[in-house]
Amino acid sequence: MESIEVTILGQTYLLKGDVSKEYMRQLSEFVDYQIRETFRRSPGTTPLKASILTALMLADELHRIKRDHASVKQSIKKIESGAESLLNLID
Repeated sequence: MESIEVTILGQTYLLKGDVSKEYMRQLSEFVDYQIRETFRRSPGTTPLKASILTALMLADELHRIKRDHASVKQSIKKIESGAESLLNLID
């Protein structure tokens, strides 16, 4: 198990995980950047509120991507089915 110290909003955290230190560092930098962007767009907000707003924005993005992924998978299945039907006509 890998572990790494990271800093998010000036707070140091010890992360442990079954992924590389580099990946954990990249994730923490991404989270730190996103929260700082929320602060930039909403001056005067508290760190907790900025963190919650950022979490909601990231959750929204994740759900949209999952929905889009499911739609693409469904489209691929339809295309595969159509291709299979065409191949059966050739046989």
